[in-house]
Amino acid sequence: MYKAFYGLTRNPFDITPDPRFFYGTARHSEALASLYHGIERRKGFIVVTGEVGTGKTLLARCIFQILKQQKTSFAYVFNPLLPVVEFLQYATKDMGIPAAGKTKGELLAELNRYLISRYHQNSTAVLIVDEAHLLTWELLEEVRLLTNLETAQQKLLQIVLIGQPELDEKLESQNLRQLKQRIALRCRLEPLSFEETQKYIAVRLLLSGAKERNKNIFPEETVELVHRYSQGIPRLVNTICEGALVASFAINSSVVLPELIDEVAADFRLVIPISRKKADVPVSDEAALTGAMTSEQQSAYSGGIGAPSKGFFNR
Repeated sequence: MYKAFYGLTRNPFDITPDPRFFYGTARHSEALASLYHGIERRKGFIVVTGEVGTGKTLLARCIFQILKQQKTSFAYVFNPLLPVVEFLQYATKDMGIPAAGKTKGELLAELNRYLISRYHQNSTAVLIVDEAHLLTWELLEEVRLLTNLETAQQKLLQIVLIGQPELDEKLESQNLRQLKQRIALRCRLEPLSFEETQKYIAVRLLLSGAKERNKNIFPEETVELVHRYSQGIPRLVNTICEGALVASFAINSSVVLPELIDEVAADFRLVIPISRKKADVPVSDEAALTGAMTSEQQSAYSGGIGAPSKGFFNR
């Protein structure tokens, strides 16, 4: 309802993991590059961890786009709270392998035949497990054993585990030392810094149609409060900014005032940690902003956005 008022073409702060809004901080870009490199080079096991709301599922969605473009077979398990057989049935079915009514042994045999077929086509297959910190010890061991599906030269199945920091703790267990030794790449997403939060908000507004006259809907002091309440967690940044835009529209204000951030934070029961220091002085010039953008985003910034973006990976 506020889009026309602020000159936007889409909602800039939806919390759904939309790859069009991927913002490449150093950590997020490193994680995305690691995922792509690990899958392309047939590394076998890749682990990505991060706190709740730091963009793990968005990262997975970005990888989906790449895999689809390259016609790489993959399965995405978003709920790992399954018994072993049901887990295997879900994963194989998602790859297009008939799985109904098959036993564990039959599923593994079918999967092996499928992976060998992909290998002969000079391709691979990927199993992506989201919320992997919820995997049981038994299922983690079963996932490890899937890496035994290999040739003398490479792994036939690439496995990506994405989860909260509890996954790191699990992988440090003595019981999982064999799995830990097989991890080829490992990265962790971190919250946004103040400067990254400022650029994150600006980029999302620009990609949502903000023009030169209304690109500063969130003044510097407002962004500072957003960062302090959210602690740099992108999902919370989105939640706060969305609520603040609605509240600002209600009072017919062309910019989001700092006091609205306090009100929205109170509604969501968010507080600024006592130990948190005041954010550093931000870099607000255009060079700093465009330096965090992709080439497509820079083009949109310099030329204005009149139509929806094609997406970060659809260039």
